Amino acid sequence: MSLLEIRNLKVEFDTAKGPFKALDGVDYTVDAGEVLAIVGESGSGKSVAMLATMGLLPDSATIAADKMEFEGLDLQTLSARDRRRVIGKDISMIFQEPIASLNPCFTVGFQLGETLKAHTDLRGKKVKTRVLELMHAVGLPDPEGRFNAFPHQMSGGQCQRVMIAMAIACSPKLLIADEPTTALDVTIQKQILDLLVQLQRDSGMGLIMITHDMGVVAETADRVIVQYKGRKMEEADVLSLFERPQNPYTKALLSALPENATGDRLPTVSDFAEAGGF
Repeated sequence: MSLLEIRNLKVEFDTAKGPFKALDGVDYTVDAGEVLAIVGESGSGKSVAMLATMGLLPDSATIAADKMEFEGLDLQTLSARDRRRVIGKDISMIFQEPIASLNPCFTVGFQLGETLKAHTDLRGKKVKTRVLELMHAVGLPDPEGRFNAFPHQMSGGQCQRVMIAMAIACSPKLLIADEPTTALDVTIQKQILDLLVQLQRDSGMGLIMITHDMGVVAETADRVIVQYKGRKMEEADVLSLFERPQNPYTKALLSALPENATGDRLPTVSDFAEAGGF
């Protein structure tokens, strides 16, 4: 049995211009110990799918699926109370913008401690001890000094490490990383990716990596799902995808990589679409 299994997921938003279909019947599965990359350009529905899984979409969204199960637990029929017991503990998510995800009015130590209090029996000094352990585990310099720091007193990379510490605080079985390196410089990106992969290997949890960066996919993933306009174009193991892409959209993505340039101008996805590729 898969750790997470989603079948025929559809998401539609009510807008001023009428209904907008963000996802149109996509399937996802991920096993314990596996790294699944979901790749595609902005607007392809990558984040929407995971937010739907987490139950974090606004009321304007209509969500339907033939199946949405985590370890056999039906996520569609869970009460709000039962969902809160699962989300944040067994399933955690790292969001795109760490600064926007942290509360500016509270110290990072306090915010990490609140996660532990919500999902574990730790209290008092044991909470602070565990928070410092987590800060050390994600490579934050001077955990004692950073414990009472506010988010604005830390760099983007340090805030992202706090978000990772928060996500792994309760030893989740599934971690969703939504563009975890988008706002970071190249050096910090590599450190964060290495950290996520190391944490995944050490704990054996499932990891879903949402990205538009094919380099990240090549370095981290076991299996890849390629999305375009809310639909799944292709699914394959990472080696097969790069060596033998089957779908025209996948071929377009790979052809647009700088290392695959063959002339003065890189082809774009639009070139393939205009040629009738998809």
